[in-house]
Amino acid sequence: MSDIDERVIGWGIVATGDIAHSVAADLKLLEGSRIAAVSSRVQDRADTFAREFGVTTAYSSVRALVEDDAVDVVYVATPHPQHAYAVRLAAEAGKAVLCEKVFTHSLAETESLAAYAVQQGVFCMEAMWTRFNPLIVKARQMVADGVIGDVRMVSAELGFASTHGPDHRLWNRPLGGGALLDVGVYTVGFAQMLLGAPAEVAAVGTLTDQGVDAEAGLLLSWPGGQRAHMDVSLRSPLAGAASIVGTTGRIEFAPRFHHPGRMTYVRTPERGVEHPEVFQHLSEGHGYVPMLRAVAQAVREGRTECPEMPLADTVEVMRVLDDALGQLGVEYPDVAPAGA
Repeated sequence: MSDIDERVIGWGIVATGDIAHSVAADLKLLEGSRIAAVSSRVQDRADTFAREFGVTTAYSSVRALVEDDAVDVVYVATPHPQHAYAVRLAAEAGKAVLCEKVFTHSLAETESLAAYAVQQGVFCMEAMWTRFNPLIVKARQMVADGVIGDVRMVSAELGFASTHGPDHRLWNRPLGGGALLDVGVYTVGFAQMLLGAPAEVAAVGTLTDQGVDAEAGLLLSWPGGQRAHMDVSLRSPLAGAASIVGTTGRIEFAPRFHHPGRMTYVRTPERGVEHPEVFQHLSEGHGYVPMLRAVAQAVREGRTECPEMPLADTVEVMRVLDDALGQLGVEYPDVAPAGA
């Protein structure tokens, strides 16, 4: 094994919220990686996070973190509208970057940022951990191998009843609030993963007084007649199930499909009894380990993408979300970067 294959990857974490805590905990489980630095707009928060996870370096600015030579990969966990600033700084500094979903809060920003990352020649990926889950990986392979025939229909639902106040990021329009950007990215990403970019998008939903979508239903369609339907909500505790239906069988994911622990393959002969086969997976840590491992390996090998989640897919998913948000009348204001 070469030296480059063995080197320890240094991660820099931008922001210190709940998801950053979960990812940091999983990074501690990952061989060949270490948390080199953390940043927050408030130095005390960065210091507290650093003490919790045994990190020696804490910054109050994103720029300082991306310029740290000990950082190989920048993980961005700020609210959606602030992603672009941190990702662009990281790419400008020549650092690999893993950015939380959704990648940005608009199609134009997503396209611009993806193009810039390609121009800079750096690794860049949206943190869609779902695609690295072993059961999702198995399902994709089964579909590719024709195990369920031709895929004709995909369904997915995801939601919860938020108890947060109107200033929380989930409901806050300047912070990119709303169901589609928070949980809709999973449902749309699931369909896009299996069927590619849809030809038509139809959306219905309800908006809050703050002008963000509290719940939405989408119907996607493709030229060959394939379709996908999905429901998302911040008001109702949707089960979180999903299914892939083909011409000779189907694959079902028990809740919650975006990090499944159980999958059922059902063979459906033209006549007779169905034959279900159950697969199970025990999560590593919080479930981010497979994604983090893949990113670290890609960086060691000098690759700019992971095949499971290329930037082109991020753009296509955002195109659908952007279309749906437009149909619902949701508009997001420009937001000043945080943590300069």
